[in-house]
Amino acid sequence: MTISEKVAYLKGLAEGLDLDTQKSKEGKLISVMIGILEEIGLSIEDLEENSLALGEEIDALSDDLSDVENVVFDDEEDEDDEDEDFFEVECPNCEEPLVIDDEALAEGVVTCPNCETKFALDLSDDTVDADEED
Repeated sequence: MTISEKVAYLKGLAEGLDLDTQKSKEGKLISVMIGILEEIGLSIEDLEENSLALGEEIDALSDDLSDVENVVFDDEEDEDDEDEDFFEVECPNCEEPLVIDDEALAEGVVTCPNCETKFALDLSDDTVDADEED
């Protein structure tokens, strides 16, 4: 039973008592109280309807935000994956750090953009191992 239904029931009980709402102080009081309860009941029903509508809007916004997060964070993950395909080496001539990609790595020769020196990429760790054995 809703608030409005309960107030309507109370109003029916008051009318069944056949109270004189014009001359009796008690009748006037009960009549005003029932009128106030009717207004409160209607206000509560309006608030409940608004609350449901806002809840639906929040759900829609949450879904939209989730879609945006997927686009934004999926792009960042793709960028992170792309960063893994790059390597950093140091130019043997000017000692400038260079970032190279898989293609330059496959070619085996890199041109330093700083000093324009061409050098071969040596990715073996043989020199380090040989130094450690001595």
